[in-house]
Amino acid sequence: MDYKAAFHNALDRVREEGRYRVFIDLKRHRGDFPVATWTREDGTTADVTVWCSNDYLGQGQNPVVLDAMHQAIEEAGAGSGGTRNISGTTHYHVELERELADWHGKEAALLFTSGYVSNEATLSTLYKILPGLIVFSDELNHNSMISGIRAGAREQRKVFRHNDLDHLEELLAAAPEGAPKLIAFESVYSMDGDIADIPAIVKLAKQYGALTYIDEVHAVGMYGPRGGGVAERDGVMADIDIIEATLAKAVGVMGGYIAADSVIVDAIRSYADGFIFTSSLPPALAAGALSSIRWLKTHNEIREAHQERADTLKARMRKAGLPVMESSVSHIVPLLVGDPVHCKLISDILLEEHGIYVQPINFPTVPRGTERLRFTPTPAHTDEMMDKLLDALEQLWTHCNIARVGGVAA
Repeated sequence: MDYKAAFHNALDRVREEGRYRVFIDLKRHRGDFPVATWTREDGTTADVTVWCSNDYLGQGQNPVVLDAMHQAIEEAGAGSGGTRNISGTTHYHVELERELADWHGKEAALLFTSGYVSNEATLSTLYKILPGLIVFSDELNHNSMISGIRAGAREQRKVFRHNDLDHLEELLAAAPEGAPKLIAFESVYSMDGDIADIPAIVKLAKQYGALTYIDEVHAVGMYGPRGGGVAERDGVMADIDIIEATLAKAVGVMGGYIAADSVIVDAIRSYADGFIFTSSLPPALAAGALSSIRWLKTHNEIREAHQERADTLKARMRKAGLPVMESSVSHIVPLLVGDPVHCKLISDILLEEHGIYVQPINFPTVPRGTERLRFTPTPAHTDEMMDKLLDALEQLWTHCNIARVGGVAA
């Protein structure tokens, strides 16, 4: 077999579909977020404004966070020394887990190296602990959740239509009454920007004797009076059995975690391969996340500023006739294009001619025919930055032959 040819053919298929991904070489400016330096392939550079960062609140630039990380490096060095089970548990990890548990009003928390790992490891491990577990999963759940849920037998996985609670109840009602059950869903869905009806899901879970598992990755830090997420905002955080989230988005650092009753956390700690066999986060990352969370708990004004920026950008785009997806009721601002070639073309021109960086979102991240540009305004995006963005988009929507309403390529 010609192995190299197989790899070339695989890449050719992606290119032919117009969804070959090009990573932009960026270096952020400390203290000047969201500005970054773009290094082109020829080595030349230019400053650009980043409009697609998941560092939603700019916490990766907060001096409080940076100072804590520098101090941790001075005190403890670079790495953690290994897995948590051998020599990689440090005081920084212990402190951070206590802070996370408090953030979500839970007895305990457990750190993982990423949000992907925390989802995959926890959900797959629940099948080991609860034999016969049936997981009811929203069809738009993140790939990391799907990966963990696939650890169970096919008959133990039930997928309900996105945010369709009638369909969820049908599946729950049809399941064996005595079987262990878990409903797995997200609060904010990061590509469409819609939000789950958490109180209604909690009600169904109680009615049918199911555990609840929520992914608050795109909500933690940004919703609720202390930033505990949409579940905190909606007053149902105490009713969720397992809360999963990340330290890499609004917290501004890196890592993932779960928060739950101590017996649940201890069981996952004791059985999850994705925790047991992975080196722990470096002390500097744990210290930075700890400092960021403590800051976020007491600075609700940053959340208010963030929501204002997102609402303002949506309103201005809609006023200009640009196809903001109606699904979004959150801080996510998705602009529908509907064609992978057009989507990348607009992204390229914005970068090369206007100094605006927003990555095209294509299949498999979103279904074919729903390709989009996904904007994530932060409190640091000024009115002047929005003026420049809107001027560029209005020009390009005509230049690139995109229908003004509906976003489908003409």
